[in-house]
Amino acid sequence: ALRKSDLISMKVSCKEIDFLVDLAQKFEGVYGSRLTGGGFGGCAVTLVDEGSAEKLQNHLKEAYEKHTGMTCNCFVTSPANGACLITL
Repeated sequence: ALRKSDLISMKVSCKEIDFLVDLAQKFEGVYGSRLTGGGFGGCAVTLVDEGSAEKLQNHLKEAYEKHTGMTCNCFVTSPANGACLITL
């Protein structure tokens, strides 16, 4: 996994995503948060205790809008089976 210093030196993140990741990592119930996607913004993925997910979404949306003047989209998803071979 890339460290924050790697992301900064490669310039694949942006201050808005960094803000969300840092904010999420400080929230109770969060196990980890990081940049993912195509880089140069991408998106953040945060692993959070199910009981804290809604509170975290509200916290991120409110703080992000206050900090940037923009809104952010958050959604909850669950892990699923990965890629597999299907025999037809």
